[in-house]
Amino acid sequence: MTPQLDIVSSGMVTAVGLDALSSCAAMRARLDGFQETRFVAPGDEWLIGAPVPMPRNWIGEKRLAHMAAAAIVEASEAAPEARGNAALILCLAEESRPGRLAPDAQRLAARIAEVIGFASPHGVRIVAHGRPSGHVALDQARRLLADGTCPYVMICGVDSYLTSGTITRYLAGRRLQTPDNPEGFIPGEGAAAVLCARPGAGAPLRLFGLGLAREFAHIHNTKNLPFRADGMTSAYKSAFAEAGCRHSDIVLKIGDLPGESYWFKQTALAMLRTQREATDVQPIWAIAASLGNVGAAVVPLMLGWALDAGRKGYGPKGLVLVEASADDGASAALVVRAA
Repeated sequence: MTPQLDIVSSGMVTAVGLDALSSCAAMRARLDGFQETRFVAPGDEWLIGAPVPMPRNWIGEKRLAHMAAAAIVEASEAAPEARGNAALILCLAEESRPGRLAPDAQRLAARIAEVIGFASPHGVRIVAHGRPSGHVALDQARRLLADGTCPYVMICGVDSYLTSGTITRYLAGRRLQTPDNPEGFIPGEGAAAVLCARPGAGAPLRLFGLGLAREFAHIHNTKNLPFRADGMTSAYKSAFAEAGCRHSDIVLKIGDLPGESYWFKQTALAMLRTQREATDVQPIWAIAASLGNVGAAVVPLMLGWALDAGRKGYGPKGLVLVEASADDGASAALVVRAA
């Protein structure tokens, strides 16, 4: 197995903590940040969400910028030399999502750079694919590192479903969890960043395989296509092939699994179609169980949790599968191992 890049450090701003240490400790303890919001659900009850307890009541683009800036600064603390010498890949909500807090991605990036004093000759790249954005960003990062474009790549995901436009649209589509719809997801928000470097000695977390695919029978499928999880199955297979491993070698799965049954069925079908050897039950850690649906922040969050679990030894020892998918059918999986 040949590592493709190293994940050096992480930073987080979540509904259960304003840094990676507290966020990971809360998720490990299965605590959650669910509370009543100011949005009204059917039946005139307050909608449950997972907002970040920011020290100031920032709203809109400013809120996203400060969440992202805090995560980037924390991730930079482990390698101060990377602050002015890292390319930044910013993972954001998909452009088709209603109620996006920051429709102008370049302006948001400029605002984040202003808050943290970020100045790098390698610039900023935008990946706006929602939850799987982090996988696409890692694909770009390994290419940048492999061809010597830059010595470090900072991947930051920031997102929020707690906007009036987003809540209105998803309530209308019966996608949110309410008293009369337990099938839905809990809207959340957050930011997370991971610092990536070329493979070297002593890396705390290493990427070995990555798979990107497309599911045509997605959650908005109007053609009545049979759902067989073809997209996630293909992503699994690609990630395993690159890593030189089998599904039976995986000891832990970490998934976005926002809360709707569609995503759990997708994971179950992909497991059934790729696992060929009998193994012990593989635990699955779901970010949404503590944070709700955090959109584009989820992949850096999952990697940060895997990093923390490896460092502190509370996760199973071996290969970890990290998966995410989007409403439009984008499916992605990756294989990492903690040192």
